[in-house]
Amino acid sequence: MEQDAQSVRTNQQESVRPERGAFPRFIARFTLARILLFGALLLAALLGLQIGIAFVAHHIPRPVRPLWSLPAELLYGGLMLWLYCTLVRYFERREVLELARRGAARRVAAGALLGAVLFSIVYALMALGGYLHQVRFGGFAGFWSPLATAVGAGVGEELVFRGVIFRMTEQRLGTAAALIVSSLLFGLVHSANVGATPVSTAAIALEAGALLGVAYSASRSLWLPIGLHFGWNFTEGGIFGTAVSGGQSRGLLDSVLSGPNLMTGGSFGPEASLIAVAVSLTATVTIGLWAMRHGRWRPWNPQRP
Repeated sequence: MEQDAQSVRTNQQESVRPERGAFPRFIARFTLARILLFGALLLAALLGLQIGIAFVAHHIPRPVRPLWSLPAELLYGGLMLWLYCTLVRYFERREVLELARRGAARRVAAGALLGAVLFSIVYALMALGGYLHQVRFGGFAGFWSPLATAVGAGVGEELVFRGVIFRMTEQRLGTAAALIVSSLLFGLVHSANVGATPVSTAAIALEAGALLGVAYSASRSLWLPIGLHFGWNFTEGGIFGTAVSGGQSRGLLDSVLSGPNLMTGGSFGPEASLIAVAVSLTATVTIGLWAMRHGRWRPWNPQRP
């Protein structure tokens, strides 16, 4: 009787839902169409909001700009999360479980800690290799800008690349294919950054694209890769003061790297180094094996067009 009553309630709820037009039904049915639409709208919002933030910052007196950057990026992150949830609820007709509020803070904190630890290992290995010189305290003057930038990158890029590209490709083609597709695109997007080279593009794809993808696969939550992305970027730029994907940073420490570009990353930053690739791939394999053992790794099983 209970089951019958629930079925009646479900049918009643579905009957009162407004009928969608041909376009929403088309987007809901075809995975590639959803990827293109969601990706285009989120990228447009990302670029538009960041341009707006930069425009306002340009008209704020330089001494108080850092006070503007963090709240602006937090607002940007909130708007991006709202847009993603709105798209999912309207076109996919479901709750946004990958951004569930329960456990969100714990997953973000765990990801941020993991990202900080991984980049600290990279930094320590560079120091042991003799590539790190003139390390000194840089003060707090440049602390807020890397913090704000890391927040924006962690939220915006993860919604597009893991929330849309990885998640939807995985649903259609499985985890392995999703990792390949999303990692390649993630690397290519960063190929336009200052100081980018074919080596840095490949490095970003291998270390960041793959690691962030398996973080989502293992947790089935976007909060973990958001925290991981933030923790890595902020530790790299805000703590150790090295370049982040070609963008120069001032952190708590003022660090100078010198040596072969393959070992230091050159002007692009440590992310383009073999050391960072090795550390990240080790973490990727470890998390990936955990995901396989716990049934989080999805095989090739196309179910939708």
